[in-house]
Amino acid sequence: MPRIALATYDPGTEPGKDRDLPVLVEALRAAGADAEARHWDDPRADWGGYDLVLIRSTWDYSWRAREFGAWVERVGAMTRLANPAAVVRWNSDKRYLGELAAAGVPTVPTRYVAPGEPAELPADHEYVIKPTSGAGARFAARYTPDGHDTAVRQLARMHAQGFTAMVQPYLRSIDVSGERALQFFGGRLLHASRKGAVLAPGTPYDADKVAHPDLVPWQPTDEELAVAEKALAAVPGAPGLLYARVDLVDGEDGRPRVMELELVEPNLFLFLHPASLPRVTEAILTAAEA
Repeated sequence: MPRIALATYDPGTEPGKDRDLPVLVEALRAAGADAEARHWDDPRADWGGYDLVLIRSTWDYSWRAREFGAWVERVGAMTRLANPAAVVRWNSDKRYLGELAAAGVPTVPTRYVAPGEPAELPADHEYVIKPTSGAGARFAARYTPDGHDTAVRQLARMHAQGFTAMVQPYLRSIDVSGERALQFFGGRLLHASRKGAVLAPGTPYDADKVAHPDLVPWQPTDEELAVAEKALAAVPGAPGLLYARVDLVDGEDGRPRVMELELVEPNLFLFLHPASLPRVTEAILTAAEA
C-alpha cells in the first residue's frame, strides 16, 4: 500500500479553497493507497515516510518563496516529490517565460523590472504589472498610460518587498476569447478549461480578485495543443513532470501564446471535469509505486 501525502496550505480559520483535495484523497484511498493531506509547513510531518509527496495546493508559497524553496529541496532529498524539486525551483520564478521565448515558444511579450531598476512603462498601450513570483493574480493590475503614477507606486511597493515585476501588454483578446488552461497529467492532455478576464480596469493591485472567473470546459484547438506541448518540451527536466497546466491567450495576431506555465500547484478543476478523476488517481498511484 503506497503512502502518499498531498501537500496543501494551512487556511487557518478560513475554509480551504481546494475543492478537489478531499475528493482526490478519497479516490486514492478507495484505490488502495494510504493517502492524506498535509500542510506543507507542518513541522510534525515525516515527509521521508511517504512514497510520494504530491504538491497539490500550496497556495501561499509565492509569499514565502525562500521558506518554500527550502522545503522543496528538503523533501525532494527525502522521497519522491512531484513535480521534482528542480522543476519547482525553475517554475517558481516567472522569468522562465524568457527562456521559453528563447526556445521558440510563442509567449506573451514580457519585460522584467528588478528592484533598483528604472520604471520605464508603456506610454502608448494598455499593460499589466505583476510579480515574477505570484499566484491568484496577487499584486497584479491592469493600467492605461494615464495610470502611470499609480503603476509607479505599485512598482515601488513591490520592489520594497523584494519582488521583481513583470510588465506585459494587455492583450484585449482576453476580453473576448478568455484564457485557456490546458491540463496535463501523466504526460497526456487531461482536460482543458476557459476562464474570463481576471483584471478589470481600475481594480487595485492589492485587492482580492477572483482567480478563475466564468470557468467553463473547453475543447482545445490543434494549434493550442501544439503550443502547449512545445512549451512543456522546453521545460528543463520535462520527462520528470507528473502534472502541468499551460495557460494560453490569443496574441495580437489571433494565435495562441503562453501566458503562464503552472508546474508547481495548479488548480486541477476536477469539480468541472469529474470524469478526469480516475486518470489522475491512476497517474498518482503509478508515480508512487515507481
